[in-house]
Amino acid sequence: MLFNLLGPLADDFILFNLFNSLTFRAGGAVVTALIVSFLFGPMIIGWLKQQQPGGQPIREDGPQGHFKKAGTPTMGGFLILLAIIVSTLLWADLRNGYVWALLLITVGFGAIGFADDYQKLTRSHSKGIAGRVRLLAEVVVAGLATFWIMRLTPDPISTGLALPFAKNFLIELSWFFIPFAVFVIVGASNSVNLTDGLDGLAIVPVMIAAGCFGLISYLAGNAVFSNYLLIFAVPGAGELTIFCGALIGASLGFLWFNAPPAMVFMGDTGSLAMGGALGGIAVVTKHELVLAIIGGLFVLETVSVIVQVTSFKLTGRRVFRMAPLHHHFEQKGWAEPTIVIRFWIIAMVLALLGLATLKLR
Repeated sequence: MLFNLLGPLADDFILFNLFNSLTFRAGGAVVTALIVSFLFGPMIIGWLKQQQPGGQPIREDGPQGHFKKAGTPTMGGFLILLAIIVSTLLWADLRNGYVWALLLITVGFGAIGFADDYQKLTRSHSKGIAGRVRLLAEVVVAGLATFWIMRLTPDPISTGLALPFAKNFLIELSWFFIPFAVFVIVGASNSVNLTDGLDGLAIVPVMIAAGCFGLISYLAGNAVFSNYLLIFAVPGAGELTIFCGALIGASLGFLWFNAPPAMVFMGDTGSLAMGGALGGIAVVTKHELVLAIIGGLFVLETVSVIVQVTSFKLTGRRVFRMAPLHHHFEQKGWAEPTIVIRFWIIAMVLALLGLATLKLR
C-alpha cells in the first residue's frame, strides 16, 4: 500500500523514492511484522488461554515429556497470519497478482488449519478433521492458486519445470503442471506441519527457508541477475521478497513467545499456512525442486513418517522408535533443546546447499 501511495510521489519528494526499493520495503516488512507480533502477541495469547482452559490436547501415545506442556494454548498461528497479512498489505505492490496468490494460499491453508485445531479442541483429542476432508480442502486451495499463478506467468515458463543444475533447460509439463504444483504446495504445507512437534523446531527452519526464497524471488524477478545466474526470469516475482520479509518478521515475533518453555503453540493454523506459502513461492519462482533441498529438514521428517508407516504395514516392524524423526531422538533420550538446535543446524546446512544451486549451472 505504501508503495502504491507514496512511490509515485518520488519525483516531488526524493525521500519517497525509498518506497520504490525492494530491499527497503523488504526490511520494512520484517520490522512491521515483528512489531505487530510484539504488540498483539500478549493479547492474542491471553485470549487463547481464556478460550482453551485445557490447552492443546496431547497425544496419548506421544513422548512422556510432552505431558508437562499440558495447558499450553494452541492456534498461535493467528498471530503469524496477522503479522504476515498486515505487513504484506502495507509494504507490497498491491497490483502484483503473485502477492495476492500467495495471500490466498496463506489464508486458505491457515483456515484449514484453524478448522483442524478447532476440531481437536472441541473434541479434546489430538485428532482433528478427517484426513481426506482436510486433503481435499488443501488440494482445492492449492489448485486455485496454481491456476492463478499459471495465468500470471508468461509462456513458456508458466507450465515448465526448471532443473536446479541445468541452465536454460525447461521440462514442459503442460496441464500436468497443475497437479505437480498442487503436490508441491500441499506437500510443503504438510511437511512443515509434521515438523512442528517441539518448541521452536519448525519456526526457525521456516525462517531460514523464507530468507533463501526471499533472495531467490529477488533474483528471479530481476532480468539482469537472472540472466547472469542463468535462472529463468519471472517478471513480477521480485515482489515476493516483501512477502518473504513479512514471513521472516512474523516467524521472529512468534519465536519470542514460542521459545522454551512455549507460551503458545502455532498449531495447524500456523504450520499449514507457512508451509503452503513456501510451496507457493517455489512454484512462482520456478524453484520447486530447490525447495526440496532448502526445506530438506521438512522432507526428512516426512520421509520418516512414510518409512515408518510403510514398514509397519508390510512387516509389522517399526524402523524408528517413533515418527516423525524428532520423536525418535526424544525416545532415545535426547533433550528437547538438543534436538531443536541440531535440527536448526541441519536446516541451515541444507539451505546453503540449496542456494549453491543458483551458481552451479
